[in-house]
Amino acid sequence: MRTRLLSVGTKMANWVITGTEHYSKRIEREMNFSLVEIPLAKRVKNQSPAVGKAREAAALLSQIKPDDYVVALDVKGRSLSTAQLADKLREFRMSGKDLALLIGGPDGLDGDCLGRADECWSLSRLTLPHPLVRVLVTEQLYRAIAMINGHPYHRD
Repeated sequence: MRTRLLSVGTKMANWVITGTEHYSKRIEREMNFSLVEIPLAKRVKNQSPAVGKAREAAALLSQIKPDDYVVALDVKGRSLSTAQLADKLREFRMSGKDLALLIGGPDGLDGDCLGRADECWSLSRLTLPHPLVRVLVTEQLYRAIAMINGHPYHRD
């Protein structure tokens, strides 16, 4: 199983890069994991945010294969506990399907991305900045993998 984190935005603050790399390296020991950065669509002054979201959606969707299992991360999605995430990862491993996790840009994910998603998950009912979501997702993936492997990183 290959897991890809498809995230809008390429110019991240150092704390985002450091945090994401820290957990990505740990994840890569246990699964085939990669971060795919999608360029942020240029925002024009008198243009609707929907135009930028649509461009980002096209770029995100171009990275997805037809048989990928797609999870959109959105504030309106379903909340999971870390234990439930670990169960999901076990299921994905058993299915043999590749997993694509989608993180939108500052305006969120376009309806086309949400429509393509097999599931929609929420990290919080709070609206979170997309750079922070990148770090949170990689940490939670690592935590779930640690749970699966009986590593003491996660404590109940």
